[in-house]
Amino acid sequence: MTTTTTPNLAPAPTSALSLSRTTATAARVLRQLRHDPRTIAMMILIPCVMLFLLRYVFDGSPRTFDSIGASLLGIFPLITMFLVTSIATLRERTSGTLERLLAMPLGKGDLIAGYALAFGVLAIIQSALATGLAVWFLGLDVIGSPWLLLLVALLDALLGTALGLFVSAFAASEFQAVQFMPAVIFPQLLLCGLFTPRDNMHPVLETISDVLPMSYAVDGMNEVLRHTDMTATFVRDALIVAGCALLVLGLGAATLRRRTP
Repeated sequence: MTTTTTPNLAPAPTSALSLSRTTATAARVLRQLRHDPRTIAMMILIPCVMLFLLRYVFDGSPRTFDSIGASLLGIFPLITMFLVTSIATLRERTSGTLERLLAMPLGKGDLIAGYALAFGVLAIIQSALATGLAVWFLGLDVIGSPWLLLLVALLDALLGTALGLFVSAFAASEFQAVQFMPAVIFPQLLLCGLFTPRDNMHPVLETISDVLPMSYAVDGMNEVLRHTDMTATFVRDALIVAGCALLVLGLGAATLRRRTP
C-alpha cells in the first residue's frame, strides 16, 4: 500500500511593504488618536507654547530670539514627536495590540510605515503651526524662505517619530521609554551647535556631532537664516536628516517586537 504524504504548506510570506496595509494601519492609528485629545494637544500645541515662551523670555533682546528661535523651531517638534511616538507604540505592544496585528497578513514594514504616516500627518500640522507662529506672529526674522524653515521642521518631526518608534522596541514600560530621552535626545541637543558653534568644541565632540542628525537640522535652519536662496549646504543638510529618518525607520521595523515580556 502506497502512503501519500501531504506536504505542510507554510503560509505565504507577507511582502515587506504594501500601500493598502500601510494606509489602513495609518487610518487606524489616526482614529485612535482622535479619541485622545491630550496626546494631540501635546504634539500640536506644545512646540507652539515653547516658542511663545521663548520669544518673551528674550523680550528685551529680540536678536537673541532670531539667532536661536529657528534652531528650536526644529528641535521642539523632534522632542515632542519622539516622546509621543515611543510611548504610544509601547502602549500598543504592552496591551497586546501589536501581537494581534502581526498575527494578520501585516508585515513589520507595513506597521512601522503606517505609524510613520499617521504621525507624519500630525507632524505636518505641528510644523506648519509652529513655523507660522514663529515667523508671522512672533516676528522671527529670517532672510530665506519660511517654506524652507517649514521643510526642516517637518523633517525634524519625522526624525523624532522614527527615533520614537525605534527606541520603543527596547523599553518595557512607558517610564523606560521616557528614560531613553536623556540617552538619545540630550547628547544631540548639547552637540548640535545650538549653544556654541560646533567648530569651537573639543575635536572629539565635534567629530561626534558630525554624525548626529540634529546637528544637520540646526545647520539647515541656520542656512535659511543667513541666505536668501536655497544653498547646496541646505540641500545636503535636509537630505541627511531625511536619510537618517528613513534609516531609523528601517531599524525600527527590524527590531519591532510583538509583545513586551
